[in-house]
Amino acid sequence: MSQPPIVLAFMQARELRTAYKSGQEQTSISPDLGLSRVTVELSDSGVVFPGGVHLRWTQVEKIAVSEVNCFVVEENEIRSIQYFSEDTNRMCSLMPTRGAPTMLIAGFTMHRIVDIDPMEDTRKKMATLTPVVGRVLDTATGLGYTAIAAAKSAEQVTTIEFDPGAQHIARQNPWSHELFDNPKIRQVMGDAYEVVPTFGDNSFDRIVHDPPVFSLAGQLYSAVFYRELYRVLRKGGRLFHYIGNLESKSGGTVAKGAFKRLQEAGFKRVIKRPEAFGILAYK
Repeated sequence: MSQPPIVLAFMQARELRTAYKSGQEQTSISPDLGLSRVTVELSDSGVVFPGGVHLRWTQVEKIAVSEVNCFVVEENEIRSIQYFSEDTNRMCSLMPTRGAPTMLIAGFTMHRIVDIDPMEDTRKKMATLTPVVGRVLDTATGLGYTAIAAAKSAEQVTTIEFDPGAQHIARQNPWSHELFDNPKIRQVMGDAYEVVPTFGDNSFDRIVHDPPVFSLAGQLYSAVFYRELYRVLRKGGRLFHYIGNLESKSGGTVAKGAFKRLQEAGFKRVIKRPEAFGILAYK
């Protein structure tokens, strides 16, 4: 079985640099953005990872000074994990944080990263739907953190991704491996606005609706789409709709409109969940 590729960010590069400058000949480092650690050899020529992968100090320095990119090591060369999607005309890239990485799409981060880690952000969203049981719909895959979290207790998770660029980034993210390996997760490529209407009535017990910002995907905040989400959710089910900071001017404006349209779509109870940056709706 081949070794998974080494993926590094500025935190790991700076650790390597510090260890070398302090005179160490070996140090422990994460080869997968914090998921595990290995021992590497340090010398004047660079860093040698288990298996023989070699990085020059000029490469380490390039990683160390880039705080918004993650890099994959391929045949002793480094490549930034990014992808320009011709389908959406947007650049996607993997952005490091102190925990799990997030994704940048057209300059917008796909998770909360200020005073919070993307995984903690995901846990807060999922906590609004506890217990997460039965069949779950995730309307926007992204890096797959929501689908992975839901699959821990759900019977099946259906997750929809519109942008092939996002899939390309997720496949290179060490934290997203379970998205492609877990048999409980079913991935669907397409526009959620068009895919959700193909599902049968009462198909899902829980829905996580975490669309891109309104300016990138306004149709996913529309009354028409909310009615479809209501239709495919079973009676007694719940929907969590991520909005953003409800206390901000923009988030408050979007939340106000979403709140009204969810009620008009038929949801019997709609409440704000500011700790999760969203709205919870009950059918």
